[in-house]
Amino acid sequence: MHSKHRKTLDALFTDPINGNLAWHRIEALLVAVGCRVIEGPGSAVTFEKDGQRANFHRPHPRQEALRYRIKDVREYLLKLGISP
Repeated sequence: MHSKHRKTLDALFTDPINGNLAWHRIEALLVAVGCRVIEGPGSAVTFEKDGQRANFHRPHPRQEALRYRIKDVREYLLKLGISP
């Protein structure tokens, strides 16, 4: 995991939740930890690793992930056994 990914991981688990984190950084982190990206219709995207799946919608028109998305990403990372 690169230092950029480590910073993103730390930002995801910071309290209070940062609602201003760029979605592309989150996607890059999930790929770096070994998730497979499955594109869905429109803005839908699924990440899969070790049989665990998480479905998200990419934010638009703004590119920042809202707090509820960050909470969902946190939960998914914890299911995978990944934390800072």
